[in-house]
Amino acid sequence: MLRYLADPALRSRVTAATSKVEAYNGFSQWLSFGNNGVIAHNDPDEQEKLIKMNTLLANCVIFHNTLDLMDVLRDLVAEGLPITADEIGAISLYLRAHIRRFGAYATDEIAHEPAAFNPELKEIDFSAVGLAA
Repeated sequence: MLRYLADPALRSRVTAATSKVEAYNGFSQWLSFGNNGVIAHNDPDEQEKLIKMNTLLANCVIFHNTLDLMDVLRDLVAEGLPITADEIGAISLYLRAHIRRFGAYATDEIAHEPAAFNPELKEIDFSAVGLAA
């Protein structure tokens, strides 16, 4: 503890690492939209499953963000812009502005009347596909 208090470089590294962990936790929590991320079960297996699924989802989105950022960086390098390792290191992979957590739904088709429902089904010949009883 005294070393932490006496060493500004160590405090800086610890603060940077803590900030990265907090950023990941905030990103992961933002992705968990079911029941606001509250685990309502006392079953440890259910809790572990929810945590693992949320971690998998967060990792998939981070991977997708990485691929998108790499495309952008390659385009910038191809245009002749110099990019340093420090600049790349400062980029956050926890981007979320482009994510539609709840999907995208077109509402302009609500006024369209659907075709009339036909309750009569055509007879299906299952013998043609080898499913005859």
